[in-house]
Amino acid sequence: MIDDNGILPSIIERLSGTPARIEEICTPLEPAALILKPNGKWSIKEEIGHLSDLEPLWLGRLHELINGEPELMPADLTNQKTHTANHNAVALKILEQGLREQRQLFVNELLSLHHEQLVHSSLHPRLKTPMRIVDLAYFVAEHDDHHLASIREILV
Repeated sequence: MIDDNGILPSIIERLSGTPARIEEICTPLEPAALILKPNGKWSIKEEIGHLSDLEPLWLGRLHELINGEPELMPADLTNQKTHTANHNAVALKILEQGLREQRQLFVNELLSLHHEQLVHSSLHPRLKTPMRIVDLAYFVAEHDDHHLASIREILV
């Protein structure tokens, strides 16, 4: 039986820590720093909003894996939701709280899984490779870290 090789708890810890890491980085910043768009890239608020925008995708994919769907739902690679959301007009605390609440739903679902569910796999629509729950969790954690690094890059 294939399982998560015991790494899922560590990945869940990374996932649950993302909102706190964002708050630690952003709380001391001046409001003007939160909306800077260096080289036309997303601002810090847009980066945070983007993470929140994708939470329904992650949760949906998790449910598809749990239910044994053959293929996972595709992501909007244009990030239209983030581009049209006007995250820069939203208070930092609201963005942070929204991400924290949505991420907690995902983490709670991961924590409630039974060992038998970890063997389910579905085809990732873009990568065309099978993905298990542990792979999805790792994918999301890596995506988080990419955007956290982007936030830190803005501050340099």
